Amino acid sequence: MSNELDAKFHHAEIILKKRRLLLGTAVTMGAAGTISTAVPFVDSMKPSARALAAAGPVDIDVSKIAPGDMITAAWRGRPIWVVHRTKEELAALPKMESLLADPLSLTSQQPPDMQNLNLKEGFRAIKPEFLVLVGICTHLGCIPTYMPAPGSLDPTWPGGFLCPCHGTRYDLSGRVLANFPAPLNLPVPPYYFESNTLIKVGMLKDNNDQNWEPQTW
Repeated sequence: MSNELDAKFHHAEIILKKRRLLLGTAVTMGAAGTISTAVPFVDSMKPSARALAAAGPVDIDVSKIAPGDMITAAWRGRPIWVVHRTKEELAALPKMESLLADPLSLTSQQPPDMQNLNLKEGFRAIKPEFLVLVGICTHLGCIPTYMPAPGSLDPTWPGGFLCPCHGTRYDLSGRVLANFPAPLNLPVPPYYFESNTLIKVGMLKDNNDQNWEPQTW
């Protein structure tokens, strides 16, 4: 009788060990499967190379922009305008002060390190002849139209930008005219000149301010 019980206990022990082995294998395989599915999921949350490139600084060659013309580039999915202003347009900017809501850009719409970009003269630019702006109306985000010719809108029009959505007007420094819906001047993005003809938009020369955002973003 004792031998029979010993045999039964021995047989039960063998079955129990097999079950534990099978259970351990299943758990290990399940964990491995979870990890293998989790890794692609985590990887999918990382920004793509394309997204990183879109968020990074962009180079703009200004050598072929004729005086009076404007080109549009893209930075972080937003239009960046570069306007080559004429000597006549620059001379007219200081005379705009009485017509503007914020002629000295006291409500900052440019990075802190760019506060003194010829604001008194109204240029808002590192090099006065080249204006760099984010081309999005500060009212409701429409894209203004470039209308540089004085009188092209009406006899009092000094030349600048007109928002087609609600009629806001900006001068040729992106400063909003008084008594129009937009509350702020158009933003000046962080930028600097890598050479006489190459602008890098999206950061300053000391690598600061690439994460700066104006009030309207």
